[in-house]
Amino acid sequence: MIARRRLLAGAGLAVGGLGLAGWRALAAPAGEFVLSGRQCQGGWLRGLAPPGTRRLTLDGQVVAMAPDRAFLLAFDRDAAPGARLVAELGLGRELVQPLAIAPRHWAIEQIPLGPPPGAPPNPEFERRRAAERAAIEAARALDHGGEGWRQPFRWPVAGRLSGHFGAQRIYRGTPGSFHSGADVAAPAGTAILAPADGTVILAAREAFTLEGHLLMLDHGMGLNSALLHCSALLVDVGQKVRQGEVVARVGMSGRATGPHLHWSLKWHEARLDPELFAGA
Repeated sequence: MIARRRLLAGAGLAVGGLGLAGWRALAAPAGEFVLSGRQCQGGWLRGLAPPGTRRLTLDGQVVAMAPDRAFLLAFDRDAAPGARLVAELGLGRELVQPLAIAPRHWAIEQIPLGPPPGAPPNPEFERRRAAERAAIEAARALDHGGEGWRQPFRWPVAGRLSGHFGAQRIYRGTPGSFHSGADVAAPAGTAILAPADGTVILAAREAFTLEGHLLMLDHGMGLNSALLHCSALLVDVGQKVRQGEVVARVGMSGRATGPHLHWSLKWHEARLDPELFAGA
């Protein structure tokens, strides 16, 4: 008999596309996890914990579970090749599921020069940037208990992918920051759609120095989207939005050389690849 965990994990997005009713109806066999997703760096898993699970951890960190035992977990761009998922069942019993995390080959560009010179830091920039970072971190700490994380995600904008997640430049041996999201080139004013259900947790009406007019959505279970460089924000903090709803418009505010959308996803501290959520 093929273990149900392996069968569903091999089905790719089959479980992830069931929707809320399908997830609630699905029951994990006794003593098994049900897992489905993209088990690789920058990827994710949705799952159901075994019946009787009282606590769920990933490498010792608590993973939140919904009342139906459904959960989400994800892997950073630089995640280690293995992780340990543990369901604590009470009375000292536990079920351990080793996870093999497939490595990815990132677009790395070797630059034979030092990092390009930027504007020298000044007190005003540092003051503004510190406040912006604090606002972003405070927003990411919010969890409105939404269930957008259960949905198959959609691209917020249709267009040419002009920048891929994980790409990085190495300046004469010194690594620069890797690209933390996906860039989609589109004409200024193009509608930006909510990639999944969520709650608005940040709407930067005053453009941030780097991100410009930034919109952030909480999808629940620690998963959030950031939509950067917008020309207009059409929703307010605290507002609930539905997948496919127009929430902003494409622009080039902040540090951008042309109109495009930068879409990034984060699960707690792990930065994720939008292409693994929404498809090619």
